[in-house]
Order: sequence, then structure tokens, then C-alpha cells
Amino acid sequence: MRTRATVEHPGGRVETDPRRRTPRTDTVLADERLRKASYRLGDDLVKQAVRTALDRCRAGELAPDDVTDAVLDSLPRAATRLRRVINATGVIVHTNLGRAPLSSAAVDALELAAGSTDVELDLATGRRGRRGRSALAALQATVPEAGGVHVVNNGAAALALVTCALAARGRSVVVARGELVEIGDGFRIPELLESVGAVLREVGTTNRVRLSDYEAALAGDPDGTAFVLKVHPSNFVVTGFTSSVPVERLATLGVPLVVDIGSGLLHPHPRLPDEPSAAATLRAGADLVTASGDKLLGGPQCGLLLGRADLVDRLRRHPFARALRVDKLTLAALEATLLGPASPVAAALSSSPDRLEARARRLADQLADVGIVPPPEAVTSIAAVGGGGAPGVELPSAALALPPDLAVRLRTDPDVPVVGRIEHGRLLLDLIAVPEADEPDLVAAVRRAAR
Repeated sequence: MRTRATVEHPGGRVETDPRRRTPRTDTVLADERLRKASYRLGDDLVKQAVRTALDRCRAGELAPDDVTDAVLDSLPRAATRLRRVINATGVIVHTNLGRAPLSSAAVDALELAAGSTDVELDLATGRRGRRGRSALAALQATVPEAGGVHVVNNGAAALALVTCALAARGRSVVVARGELVEIGDGFRIPELLESVGAVLREVGTTNRVRLSDYEAALAGDPDGTAFVLKVHPSNFVVTGFTSSVPVERLATLGVPLVVDIGSGLLHPHPRLPDEPSAAATLRAGADLVTASGDKLLGGPQCGLLLGRADLVDRLRRHPFARALRVDKLTLAALEATLLGPASPVAAALSSSPDRLEARARRLADQLADVGIVPPPEAVTSIAAVGGGGAPGVELPSAALALPPDLAVRLRTDPDVPVVGRIEHGRLLLDLIAVPEADEPDLVAAVRRAAR
């Protein structure tokens, strides 16, 4: 119902309600700035923002002259509901925040690949070429221990393709009982393998397995074993009375050895001494290695397959491989991650604790005048790798400590949400995964939250 149009004062003076001046929808949309926004975001998003602003104007919440500016302020930067978020959790590869942030080189590659490309065309001959050949060449050059390489759409897909191609028609997969892990969102490795036709032969106990356990399983099924599978339990650690069989010894069993290293570390890293790498695993005798591309590699979501050329070619030609094919955007971002500068994940892993502490002190000084009680404070902190990689590894870091009641305000910031963590009654904004270029946005968000 429309509000009263006029207000009558003593003495007969009549004042017109400014809401009567609410502009027409077509008048607002005719503004040149909104015409440009429609070209960038599409008509639907802009029209919805205009309708919302006009409703606010009719309700008296917004002055008629401010409608267009309000529309512009409410429009997203891109035609998606995804929000850019500053990851101040202290978890470098945060699954809920999209895992690995891409490097600037990968972002540039995505823009190039968004148009028409030679992803599957040999420009010299004009004939069809191998799909993603330059990305595959970059992956093989990075891990020369692999005789062949292939890329699918995620790590689970890589393992599923191996199982589907090698363990068809009820052939068995031998795996240690303690390596039948559950990955994210309730998905379990054994259920994944069985869903594509594998018959699992579990060996050992939850905490201990010996080479003789594998040998006994193979002896009992000499012709029906497709491969031995070793799964790195990348999201948990079993300690105490434990034993496992290293790749070097499993490689002597006489059947293909497939090793799922999980987190996608291609070469050993000094800060992650217990995290297996693809190169070292292949040198140790694995026939195939599967891994994710959007974790420690720091690239786009994809699944990596590396190993014997004949086995990789067999996987690549399997009909199921078509269902798992990656698009041109993934191939472009992966190639740029492999060939370009250090990814944000790599930069975070190699960050200096002293440098992080200096950044935290600088931010605390910049925010000393915001009136927060207690005032912002630079503190040391412990960060984690995340993404199911390097469980238990503690990374020295530094953080900005704030009152915990700012957590929700920062997380719901209308411009750039900032996600931190609550620890010992304080909100910590850990800097290990926050690029220095994002510091002005972080400071501005804290100032808005404090107000």
C-alpha cells in the first residue's frame, strides 16, 4: 500500500512526500552507467537490482536521487553469485573456499582459453590434434619419471578410471585394510572402487600390514588380481603400534602397483617430509600414480595420472575416459600452473615466519585507531596445509588478533568477506594464505566491521 503523499502542518502549509518522486524503472535503466552494467552482467541482474532499489525508495529507506547509485553499489563484480573471499583461516588449501587459489599466470591462461583455441587442432596441418597436448607435455616435463601422463576431472576420477580400465569383469584389487579411507563429504575409497566394478581383497589389519599379507592374497588369486593399490592416508595419521609396506617392496610383487598419493605433490618439499611425491613414488617402482591437481600442486581441480606409458595409453583410450574429460579452461590453467611462477600455495608453503610477523605488526599499527577493545594485536600462530594433505604438519605463521564478535561481521562483509578462525576466545586473521596485495582490502573490511 502506498504511503500518504502529503503531510499537513499547522498554518496550512503542505509538504509533498519525497517518495512521490520515485523514478520510473525505465528512467533508471536508461542511465548510461547501468546500460554499461547490463552489457557486462546481463539485463536480468541489473533489472532485479533496480526493482530492489525502487522498493526501498517507496518504503522511504532511500532518497529518489540516490536510487541509481544504490543500484550500482549493489551490483556484483561478475555475473555469478560466487563471492571473492580473503582466506585468513590459516588453512592454505581450504576445501570450503575452493582449495588452491590460482596463480596470476593461470588466471591469464583462463582468459585466453575462454575464446576459441587450438585445444584439439594442429594448426600446422589443419587436422585434429591430441587434446591438451601442450598441458600434457608440461606435466610430463615436470615429472620426467613418468613415461606417460593423462588428466581427468578430479582425483577420485583418476582412481575410478584406473579401476574401471584394469579391474573390469570382476578382477580384484588388493589393498591394505588401514588404507580404505574416507575422503571429503562422506565419500569412501572402497565404495568408489566397487562402484566401477572392482572386487576388493583387503589385507592386514587396521594398524599393521606386512608384505606377506599381500603375497598371500596374490597366491590365493593368481590370475584374478588386477593390481595392488596403495593409498596415502592424507587426511589422518595413525600412530603407535603400526606398520605398512613401502612402495619399493610392493613393486616386487609382480602385478601392477597403483599408488594414490592424494594431495598432488609432484616433488619432495622440505616442509612436508612425510608427504609422498609423484616423482619419488615413480622412482620407487610404482606403475601408476594418481593425484589431485588443486591441492599441493596449486592448480585447477583435476586428476593426474602418471606412470608407465602403456598403462596410461590404455587408460586414455578407455571409453570411460571420455566421461571424465577435462575442458580447455582446466588444461590452460594446469599448463600455466606448471610453467608459470610459483602458485599461491607454493608461496604460502615457503613463506617466512619473520616476514609474516612483520606483516601482522604492520596491520595492527594501521588499525590501532579503530576503537576496538581490546585493540588489534599481532600474534604468532600455527597454520595447516589443509585439503587432505600433510595431516599433523604445523606451519609457523602470524595473525592479527581481534575480538571474536567481529567474526560474523567480517564473514558477511558486503564488499570482500574475510574468513578467520576463533581460537582461545580471539578471532585470528592468519596471514599465511593472505597475499600482501589483499592487505588493503582486509584493513578496509576490519574498519567496516568495527563501525
